[in-house]
Amino acid sequence: MNYPRIMLAAPASGSGKTLITCGILKALVNRGYKTASFKCGPDYIDPMFHERVIGTRSGNLDTFFTDRETTRYLFAKAASGMDISVVEGVMGYYDGLGGISVEGSSYHVARRISMPVVLIVNCRGQSLSVLSVLKGFLEYQSPSMIKGVIFNQMSPMIYKEIKALAEGQFPIRVLGYVPPVKDLALESRHLGLVLPGEVEALKEKLGKLAEILEETLDMDALVRMAGEAGELSEEQPGFLQEIMRQTLEGKGKTRQTMPLRIAFAKDEAFCFTYRDNLELLEELGAELVEFSPLTDTSLPGDCCGLILSGGYPELHARRLGENKALRTAIREAVTGGMPCIAECGGFLYLHEQLEGQDGGLYPMAGVIKGKAFRRDRLGRFGYVSLTARKEQMLLSEGESLRGHEFHYWESENCGEAMLAEKPLRGRTWLCAHGSPTLYAGFPHLFYYSNPQAPLNFLRKCEEYLCLFL
Repeated sequence: MNYPRIMLAAPASGSGKTLITCGILKALVNRGYKTASFKCGPDYIDPMFHERVIGTRSGNLDTFFTDRETTRYLFAKAASGMDISVVEGVMGYYDGLGGISVEGSSYHVARRISMPVVLIVNCRGQSLSVLSVLKGFLEYQSPSMIKGVIFNQMSPMIYKEIKALAEGQFPIRVLGYVPPVKDLALESRHLGLVLPGEVEALKEKLGKLAEILEETLDMDALVRMAGEAGELSEEQPGFLQEIMRQTLEGKGKTRQTMPLRIAFAKDEAFCFTYRDNLELLEELGAELVEFSPLTDTSLPGDCCGLILSGGYPELHARRLGENKALRTAIREAVTGGMPCIAECGGFLYLHEQLEGQDGGLYPMAGVIKGKAFRRDRLGRFGYVSLTARKEQMLLSEGESLRGHEFHYWESENCGEAMLAEKPLRGRTWLCAHGSPTLYAGFPHLFYYSNPQAPLNFLRKCEEYLCLFL
């Protein structure tokens, strides 16, 4: 099928890529287009911002997590029925694994999905020199996939001349410029810590930006470029077909009469979850039941599994600690054998104590012995391949899946069930608690890197459910 699609990338972080992407998304929504948005890489925050503030359906595309066939399948699945899909790049366009490979880069995603790319070049402090930047990016890889360019922070006084020179020298379309704009910067707290009262103000800001971009960008040409991307296969990967077959054949009498209700933590403290993970669980037969560790005093009824996703428990440590009823309910459920996946923030919550952002030490669920505490720098940041060192809920010994770590907090008790390895760097360390009914660790998991893992989780949930029938 033909899925109109386009990527907005940049030579480096700090080029204005996120702000301009948000402005373009807002302009497309204002025009009435059914718009899907994606973020290259493992980041949760930009997709969450796109959904909450702009109102687009958003997800991730990551070529470290998934092979070519799966990447294309996940894109087509999310883009189906949409008028246009906009993909925001990550870091510099060619920056990939370990900083030394294009694998996992925005460029790698563009190649796998056969997608035209618009390069956003920050022109602050330069004029003609931007053409050398453009030349280098067009020629570094062949094909570069770069079909257009937007000049950010360029004066309208010089734009027409630079546009003519660029289009005269390179096989590329200049789609416009973005003048220096005041009071429209998006701080990191806006992207990751959007409070309900801030949303309307942010929508107003992006509305103003969209109006500016309608004047300075050729939006019609951008939409046409997306429409020229060509057809894309959406066939379900063979290994996923096998997992679905196992699911149908493995359904016991219990699942034929009762759904597998999974308690899924979702509130301001627990908000980092890959949409594709949740949808895969549902396709495998789960019914996700949301609850809030901040406000609920008990787990949802008739649940046979628990997911504690990542987020910001450290910012809400006092409230989490004060909710003794829910902490007790979770401790009793997990120690009583309810299957549980707890990633990063969820892992912190399972400790006996958590140091909050305010420096205070607060009681948590008490499943993991020891405390979690703040550090002054990121710990073990980046992609990881995880290999099971013993038989456990998600994996058999020697089996692997992939994930990502990003945390300023550390644990006195990180666990030793998994061997984590950095791609291309060879650095390894032990991490995570793994038992027949528990995965708890800092790495965020991407289920499509090994769909057998979530299927194993649901099988354990079914076993747990049978104990009470």
